[in-house]
Formats: sequence, structure tokens, C-alpha cells
Amino acid sequence: MPTVGVEFAKVSYTLAGGRVLLRDISLRLEAGTTTALLGRSGSGKTTLLRMINGLVRPSSGRVLVGNEDVGASDVVALRRGIGYVIQETGLFPHMTVERNVGMGLELAGRSKGEIAARAREVVELVGMDFEEFRGRYPWQLSGGQRQRVGLARALALDPKVLLMDEPFGALDPITRAEMQTMLRGLLERVGKTVVLVTHDLDEALYLAGRVIFLSDGSVAADLPPEEIVGSNNPYVKDYVSAVHRVVSA
Repeated sequence: MPTVGVEFAKVSYTLAGGRVLLRDISLRLEAGTTTALLGRSGSGKTTLLRMINGLVRPSSGRVLVGNEDVGASDVVALRRGIGYVIQETGLFPHMTVERNVGMGLELAGRSKGEIAARAREVVELVGMDFEEFRGRYPWQLSGGQRQRVGLARALALDPKVLLMDEPFGALDPITRAEMQTMLRGLLERVGKTVVLVTHDLDEALYLAGRVIFLSDGSVAADLPPEEIVGSNNPYVKDYVSAVHRVVSA
């Protein structure tokens, strides 16, 4: 039986004013797989993602990472086992690449030697020359380089789960394609349980082994990539046609 990496068990989330953002979602994501969450803005993708590392707590239901209930877990220990990559990278502007990447290890009390060795390893893992970039600051990097550093930092503590929230959304198309190619190869090597939030259908098809469409806080479709373009699901059909429009001569 496949090992479960992340599980949502009848999860709902309601704002204080009564607006329901998520409705009775139950999903089991196998360990070591990549799952993409797609949907229109406001469909609940990021809210669902943030439940995995405890940034959002469900109004009802449970979220489990491995076999541990997120709601009953020590938050610090939980988040050390979960990497988190966001569109803006969240790099500290006053810290070098090496210090940014090693910050989680530093906070975890690792030795200076271990921090230096691991920082080198993960920076090179994301396709950057450590000696060239270790002393640079975020403002001295291109958008793609900052995203690589953000990914390296997320991987530094060797998390079992990697959360990615529109990580390449601010990049130009060519840089975005380069990052997707790098990430696909990296994920094949590291074997993490990855949850990717994106609006980009082609990105989801390229990177994920499973694509979940959310609509108004509910699961509208849950499909492998090869079944999406030909799907008869009305929501999926609308999404595909909106992305792959044909321009008449």
C-alpha cells in the first residue's frame, strides 16, 4: 500500500464572517509524488496549501503529514520538516546567498561546518555555482537566481514535504521554462512529496503526476496529466479552452 505523504480528511475552512473557503475536502497524496493544485483566484488553493504547514488551521476536519496530525504537532518541528517556496522568495535582503540558504540550519542549531557543507550542496543542486554566488545579496541576483536560492533554502533541512505557491509566477516565460526544467530534474532526484499551487496549466502538466482542480472551495476534478486535455469534465474543459485558445486568421 502506498505511503501517504499528506492527507486532508474532511477539511473545511470558514472565515469569521461566514464565508466558506473550503468545503469537506478529502485527499490522500502519496509520499514522493508531485501534486498540482489548479483553479481560479479565490478557489482555495493557497488556503489548502497553507494548512499543510499549519499557517492556516481548518475549521473542521484534519490535515496529516505522514501519520501526524498537523493540529496536534509542534509547529517548529513540523515546519522544519516542510520546505516552503513562494513567488516573492522571502529572502532576507541584508544576508548573503550562503547565509539565506543556511538560516534554517542555523536556527536548528547545526554546526558551522555542517551549515557550510549543506549550503554548498543545495546551492549546487539548484544549478548555481556556490563560489560564484555565495557572497552575493538578493538585490545582486536575477529573478530566476533568487528563485533558485529560495528553493535551495527550502531544501536545506532535507524536508520530506515541499510546498510551492506560484513559485515562478513573476518570471518571464523563458526564465520560467528554464526553472521548470531545472525543477523537474531536481524533483526526480530528491524524491520529495511536493504540492504545487499554480494557475499555469502547462506548468502543472509538465511538473505534476496528479492535477487537482479546485472550484469554490471544492474539488472539481482530480486527474493524471494525460487525461486532462481530453477530459469531459465541464470545469476542466473550460480551463483547458481558456488556456489553449485558438486565434482565428
